[in-house]
Amino acid sequence: MSIAVPALNEEKLIRQTLESLAAQQHKDFTVVVVDNGSTDRSCEIAAAFAAEHPGMDIRLLHESQKGTGAAADTGMRFGARHGATWLARTDADCLAAPDWTERIVAAFGEGLELVAGQLLPRKDEGITAGERRLMLLAVEVASLFGRIRPGNKGKDYLGPYQMLPGCNMAITAELYLRSGGFPRSRIEDLHEDRALSNRVRKLSRAYALRRDVVVYGSSRRVKAWGLKNTLAWYADHRYKPEVVDIR
Repeated sequence: MSIAVPALNEEKLIRQTLESLAAQQHKDFTVVVVDNGSTDRSCEIAAAFAAEHPGMDIRLLHESQKGTGAAADTGMRFGARHGATWLARTDADCLAAPDWTERIVAAFGEGLELVAGQLLPRKDEGITAGERRLMLLAVEVASLFGRIRPGNKGKDYLGPYQMLPGCNMAITAELYLRSGGFPRSRIEDLHEDRALSNRVRKLSRAYALRRDVVVYGSSRRVKAWGLKNTLAWYADHRYKPEVVDIR
């Protein structure tokens, strides 16, 4: 397995992300950190972590084309070129549960070609229990909206829409390459995870949500924009803030 971790100015959180990967119960994987033009200490921290953990296979790449899609695609294709059978992705502000990779392997063993994981709010960002429940409900509503959204329907699709968290997903290398992978887009222009989900739906029915594949994601956008605006942002960019890269 090869795990792509796109990163842009994540000096505050990237070490925690790498620590969560170091703590995985299933350890047969390569970590591919893809710097997307950071101007802070993100690269330095990633390199230092790699030096401190010689038992982990950690690679540091640089992608000059700005965009979460571009950086993620670079990381995924690196894994495919270097012999990975399975490609996974999380982000540099996320924490993977200790059994994350183990559960992904189990899902592939069941015959899936694309695994969508369960995204939960991080517990260390001052979110109250009530806010946490509301955010979880919002994710479920967003998933339901995706299934009825006209843009996600069409005769060419082999199965129903599946919301795919970009920071918690895995796919076979073969299907990633055959589908065209993540579009090399900017986050301001396109949600690359939705685009990949729809590309896969035209090629395979072997995809599903696995709620036991857990990643804890940052709530920075919700805290900065509010839940309503955050949902509008993810719903076709109906909310367009001046600053998207919240740090």
